[in-house]
Amino acid sequence: MAYVLVLVAADPQALLTAERRAEKGLEGPTAWTPLGPAAAQTTLDIANATLKQALATRLADLPVDYCLTPDDADRRKRLLVADMDSTIIGCECLDELADYAGVKAEVSAITERAMRGEIDFEGALRERVAMLANLPASDLQRCFDARVRLNSGARTLVMTMAGQGARCVLVSGGFDFFTSRVARAAGFHADRANHLIEANGRLTGQVREPILGREAKLAALREELASLGLDPSAALAVGDGANDLAMIEAAGLGVAYRAKPVVAARADARVDHTDLTTLLYFQGYRADEFRG
Repeated sequence: MAYVLVLVAADPQALLTAERRAEKGLEGPTAWTPLGPAAAQTTLDIANATLKQALATRLADLPVDYCLTPDDADRRKRLLVADMDSTIIGCECLDELADYAGVKAEVSAITERAMRGEIDFEGALRERVAMLANLPASDLQRCFDARVRLNSGARTLVMTMAGQGARCVLVSGGFDFFTSRVARAAGFHADRANHLIEANGRLTGQVREPILGREAKLAALREELASLGLDPSAALAVGDGANDLAMIEAAGLGVAYRAKPVVAARADARVDHTDLTTLLYFQGYRADEFRG
C-alpha cells in the first residue's frame, strides 16, 4: 500500500526546511506536490514506526504539522465528528459561564484535570454544573455573544467537507445551548451535547442524564457510521481532551488539535502550529478546493 506524507507549516520557509529534513528519512528521490501556500505532500511506498520516529525527531523544533496516511479510497473522509470546546471554538463554555457566576478559577481547575484524563469526566461535569446553580439562564446568551468564537479554519473545514458530500457532526461534552449555535455558524449537519436544566429562568445546577462523555462520543461516531453504511476508515474525528480519545482512536483518521498530552500521544496526527484547514490538507484537499 502507498502512503502519503503531508506537511503543513506556519509559513513557506518553515515548509521548505521541513521538506529537506523529512527527505533525509525517505528512500529514493522525493517529489513534493504543493497543496497550498505552506502545505505539500509526497507519496511513499512504506510508512513504519522507524520513519514516524525519525519524522518526529527531525521536525520537532519546526512550526510544522504533519500526517502519514494511507493513499487509498478512504483518504477523503465521508464523516467528520468534531469536539466543540477548545477545538471548533477557542474556549471552554462551562469555564466562561462560571465566570458569570464568579467561580471561574474553581471550575477551570476541574476542567483542566478532566481534560487531562486525571478525573472522571461525568463526575467532574456534575460538580462544575452544580456551581452554576441560580445563574440566570439569560447569561447563556450573554456568554455566547461575548466569548464564543470559531477557531481559525473551522468553517472552512466543515463547509469544504460538507460540499464534497461528507456528513459533519459536532459532538460535545458541553451543552446543547452552545452546540446548536456553533453548529449553525460552522455549517455542521447535526450536533449532540448535554442539556442544562432550568427552572424559573435560572439554572438549577443540574444536567440532564445520561451525561454525554467519552463513551457517548464514541457511540455517536459508531451510530453515524452505521447510519451511513460506512466503515471507521471513512471517518475523521478531532478533539483536544481525554473524553475525545475513544472516538479519535476509533476513526480512520484521528487528530489531536492543540491537545492534552494523553490525546496527542495516541492520535494518528496532531495539529499544534497551524489551523483547522490542516485537516483538509491531511486528506489531500488543495487550497483552491476550500469553501467557506
